[in-house]
Amino acid sequence: MTTPDSGRTDILYLRKLPYGPAVRIRRTSDDGATPIVAVLDVDRRYGTPREQDPGDPPPLARAEGATEAEVLAQLEPLAREDSAVVRLMREKGQR
Repeated sequence: MTTPDSGRTDILYLRKLPYGPAVRIRRTSDDGATPIVAVLDVDRRYGTPREQDPGDPPPLARAEGATEAEVLAQLEPLAREDSAVVRLMREKGQR
């Protein structure tokens, strides 16, 4: 897993893609809330001056679990596989 460097505490996983954007797993539930809800998204602004602009990209996949480890176990296999990310982006009309 790549460690998030954005300083955001809601980013559970971050992996930079070879062509620039970053695949992220982002917690969408509040700290301490259960179940924990997280989404997989692709941040096309990653590494650009627009990275700090408000807002988040639309989710490609969503997971719920009792712990962050549970949601990561559901979403991380998708986040690690470039072909899975591309497939999800196509299914959601983002590519």
